[in-house]
Amino acid sequence: MGKRKLDALGISAFCESMAMMLQAGIQTEEAVQLLRQEKEKPGPLEQALALVQGELEQGGSLSGALEKTGIFPAYACKMVAAGESSGRLEDVLFRLSRYYAGQKTMSEKLRSAVTYPAAMLVLIIVVLVLMLTMVLPAFTQVYDRLTGSLAHSAYSYIQWAYGFCWAALGVMVLLAAALLIGLTLWNSKKRPLIEGLLYKIPVTRDILQELGMYRFTCALATFLASGEVQDIAVMESLKMTECQPVEEKVKKCILRMEEGHSMAQSAFEEQLFQPVYGRMLLAGERSGSLEPVLWRLAELLEEQCGARTDRLVGVVDPLLSGVLLVTVGISLLSVMLPLLGIMNSIG
Repeated sequence: MGKRKLDALGISAFCESMAMMLQAGIQTEEAVQLLRQEKEKPGPLEQALALVQGELEQGGSLSGALEKTGIFPAYACKMVAAGESSGRLEDVLFRLSRYYAGQKTMSEKLRSAVTYPAAMLVLIIVVLVLMLTMVLPAFTQVYDRLTGSLAHSAYSYIQWAYGFCWAALGVMVLLAAALLIGLTLWNSKKRPLIEGLLYKIPVTRDILQELGMYRFTCALATFLASGEVQDIAVMESLKMTECQPVEEKVKKCILRMEEGHSMAQSAFEEQLFQPVYGRMLLAGERSGSLEPVLWRLAELLEEQCGARTDRLVGVVDPLLSGVLLVTVGISLLSVMLPLLGIMNSIG
């Protein structure tokens, strides 16, 4: 239908509501009807639910109906189909709700990591423009009246304040332009180019790799919850990583699995996870509790990725604040020192 996809929070809420109704013994068609009745104003989701209800009334499947709406991602539709075929739809919907809720949390973390530096850059640029267009010219006019031309007076070093502000403004504008271009390319087909640059920076490389591992682990746990076999679950989860280094490690694990090794053993030997996490995975597989261990690993990866992102923001934000303070401080000092000299000469 070419419609805009439903956001992660909306998908999470829909899946959780459906799962709770199915758990209460309500039929799928009736559950969709109840969700429609909760909406006061028709919207994209309301229209999609109407289409879903119509498909179900004609004997269609929930996954097929969701796919026809055009607002649910292919991954969610595929997981619902797997849940229907295995008879574990309720479990899959709960897992999808948890998966997309986690995706929403991580998206907000990454957005905040970009928003704060961007806001600081804008603030610095605004302050520097005000300094160059209002503050410094005002002092210059005063000193011109008192001492003549600044270029030939004892106070000519005030021009250093202009030069320093212009240099700082140029750097900040370049950083802001680079950030804007980077965000534009990130949301386009040029995303691998930006990822390649970020992988060269240790901090951002670690964040991207842990984010890729988080996506892979959540997807793998959800596929296993749907009753999918390990080999297919790993191959399908590979598509969700969106991280080249993680994809390469997962592909090596797949090769080991084709040789007869188990998923946990392959992951441990290829160091897909950290050693302690790899041992947790081995213990979970041997005890028959692989799926709960994967969800626990996903939680740990989410916490680590969030902590790294917070640390990055915690470094960049004070750094930009320091640049602002130093720039304004040096500029004001440059224009105030001549004023002190004049006052001393008068006194």
